[in-house]
Amino acid sequence: MHTGTQASAAAPYLAFAAFGLFWGTWGAALPALRSAAALDDAALGTALLFVGLGALPAMLLTGRAVDRWGARAGGAALVALAVAGVVVAATGRDLATLCLAMALVGATSGAADVAANALAGLREQRSGGRVVTVAHGVFSSCVVVGSLGTGALRAAGADVVLVFCVAGTAMAVLGLAVLRLGDGPQAAAPGARTTGDGVPRDQLGALRPALPFVVVGLVGALGLAVENAHQSWGAVFLADEVGAGPGLTALAPATFAAAAAATRFAAGLLTGVPAAALLGGGAATALAGTLVVAASGSVGTALAGLVLAAVGTAVLFPTLLSRAVRDVPAARRGRATSTVATTAYLGFLAGPVYVGLLSQATGLRGAMVGVAALVAVVGVLAPLTGRARRQERVPPVVRAGY
Repeated sequence: MHTGTQASAAAPYLAFAAFGLFWGTWGAALPALRSAAALDDAALGTALLFVGLGALPAMLLTGRAVDRWGARAGGAALVALAVAGVVVAATGRDLATLCLAMALVGATSGAADVAANALAGLREQRSGGRVVTVAHGVFSSCVVVGSLGTGALRAAGADVVLVFCVAGTAMAVLGLAVLRLGDGPQAAAPGARTTGDGVPRDQLGALRPALPFVVVGLVGALGLAVENAHQSWGAVFLADEVGAGPGLTALAPATFAAAAAATRFAAGLLTGVPAAALLGGGAATALAGTLVVAASGSVGTALAGLVLAAVGTAVLFPTLLSRAVRDVPAARRGRATSTVATTAYLGFLAGPVYVGLLSQATGLRGAMVGVAALVAVVGVLAPLTGRARRQERVPPVVRAGY
């Protein structure tokens, strides 16, 4: 394998590493951001909604940017996300300023999400392995690093601004590496007739309609809602429901992410396990784990529930995304990924908001039961995505050689 090819292959993993550092830091620092802005659970849920308002427009545009500029779009988005983290920590001192800063976080995070998934999807198409799942495992591993690092810095007395400065520096280095090492846009085959954006005309007719991608995205949205509900509120749950201190609360997102990482790496290696089994088993395991969290009376029990929830949710979205875009031509991979990821990201953003609003009415334990209900719906709907894919199957695309 050539050095340039190796560098290109590393780009999605570097991108997901930076993305994981951010969300690990975010999950562990969320109680501090809430305290700095003097918000209750409902107000924090409202502020988190602005992450979505910033993310959705950015995600819709990023797919085309990835198709045009390749990995450069992902690298730039990651550097911008690093800056946004510092901005939200430095300026979020009341509901209004926190909402504005979270909109910036949403825009940069949404762009980074689509770009990283598009890069991983292209690599998977070339190699035939479960690159998307493994890349999500890298994400989860770096969430652990970000969570534990944040907990250590907070326990040592560091304020939230310093925490995001440290994490942002590491993210910026990784983002610049994606800019430097990642490949460019995917060119059409020599001699092929193309449209104005460089996509071969004969491939345009093979593209599936958008509806099957939207269907997959909607089911993925429920899975990501559950995942981010646990990731964002786990630390708050430990603090409010079982009385954990600042150092221990960071164990919630770290434990969840560690279990998710291990599961994703295992799923990436065990390629013989059918996608249907991953989806069904994942939903059942996540349901059990979420109910354990809701009923927990100690830190240990809550963490055990988070482990089960993480094992279950870890395989849901990567499996859905991988199956949905597997046969999409490389030159349109960014836009196809954008359709699935943008739809699914609605759930990623709505999950923490859902918990915040439900918690105001029922308490955090009741909110966790509501999260369990979402998992049950995923278990029912996930098989439908396979049917939609079979109905809209396209001819296989010849894999790029090395």
